[in-house]
Amino acid sequence: MQESSDVPQRRWRRIIPVAFLMYTIAFIDRNNISFAFPGIQHDLAIDATYAGMAAGIFFIGYLFLQIPGAIIAEKFGAKRFVTVALIVWGVVSMCTGLVQNVHQLLGVRFLLGVVEGGVSPATMILLSKWFPIAERSQANAYWYLCIPFSSIVMSPLCGLILTYADWRMMFFLEGLPPLIWAVVWWYFIDDDPATATWLPEPEREYLTTTLTAERGAIRKQSGSTREALTSSNLWILVVVFFLIQIGFYGYGLWLPTLVRSVSGGSNITVGLLSALPWIAGMAGALLMARHVDVTGKRQQGIAIAMIGGAFFLLLSVAFGQPHPVLAIGSMVLCMGFLYSYIGVFWATPTTFLTGTALGAGIGIINSLGNLGGFLGPFVVGFLIDRTHSFITGVVFLAGALVAAGLLIFLFRARPPVVAQAAE
Repeated sequence: MQESSDVPQRRWRRIIPVAFLMYTIAFIDRNNISFAFPGIQHDLAIDATYAGMAAGIFFIGYLFLQIPGAIIAEKFGAKRFVTVALIVWGVVSMCTGLVQNVHQLLGVRFLLGVVEGGVSPATMILLSKWFPIAERSQANAYWYLCIPFSSIVMSPLCGLILTYADWRMMFFLEGLPPLIWAVVWWYFIDDDPATATWLPEPEREYLTTTLTAERGAIRKQSGSTREALTSSNLWILVVVFFLIQIGFYGYGLWLPTLVRSVSGGSNITVGLLSALPWIAGMAGALLMARHVDVTGKRQQGIAIAMIGGAFFLLLSVAFGQPHPVLAIGSMVLCMGFLYSYIGVFWATPTTFLTGTALGAGIGIINSLGNLGGFLGPFVVGFLIDRTHSFITGVVFLAGALVAAGLLIFLFRARPPVVAQAAE
């Protein structure tokens, strides 16, 4: 069997950048509402609780296509599925700028969640067909850099738009890119190495041999699809991801408001400062993925990410307005730790699931776990209204992150042994 170092690496330069920019656009359209909160609350006459609900209801809609989207991508390919999703979510995102009341806002945000819901599991299925297990944490991490990158781009972009236009125009302008990227995705993405005419033959042979051997080894270890989907490991990942999403989205979606409360700056200043934590998140994701691909210590990596993130989240509120530089610095370190989990976590299901079971498993983890993305922003908004402070909301988020960091040690799957199968 060839070593990966002996073959071309063209898949890294083609698949990852196109998927990266596709999901960058998705996250901008998902999270730009955090910058529209002040205008929405004023124009639609709603409080922070309803604003948090508008951000979070996305994740209720997100449930519906998680499992179907993963299964469709496994059976029929991610290329078609994501192309259609790009077109539809672009239209829906633009429609957010047309809403006239809170009910319409909630409806459009729910529909955006439905459309985007299958994109993440479909892309993870795509990556599992292009990158062997030994490369998968880094492949996932490079792809998931789109989340902090989208926030780095979104923060100053939204601040700039809102300086010269209103929140309605912001949604319209930021709904155009997915329509353009649908064309790029269709022409540059192939569902697997066998159909890619641009792939050098040594790279195709290496991927086909290695991935086939890995899938065979996983099937032997995991048993039937039913056994795989009822395993304790799968449901541990569901609970852990649910807790992570409470903390991650509860923090991420209210980050601009938290920064504004500390800095008191203009829209552009808040946008630029809000980008700093996401830069740290990109560095953390790459460093942790490389460390875990070398050591194989997935649980320890995820635990460090969660507990470190919780510590600096609490510290950011403890410093608060009296020490704005230290508060912003703590927010930066919080995301540096918190986001480092991403590539490692999503490589974990692929170590004990394959085929249809992998598609369904990723869908289950993503759909049920992302309910935490509804709960986190909503609870933080509710606590802000009741206490007129971020402190209680941040304590709630930190508690969820610490619980996730401890529970991951219940996971007991082992990476498949493929040496004999590959010979």
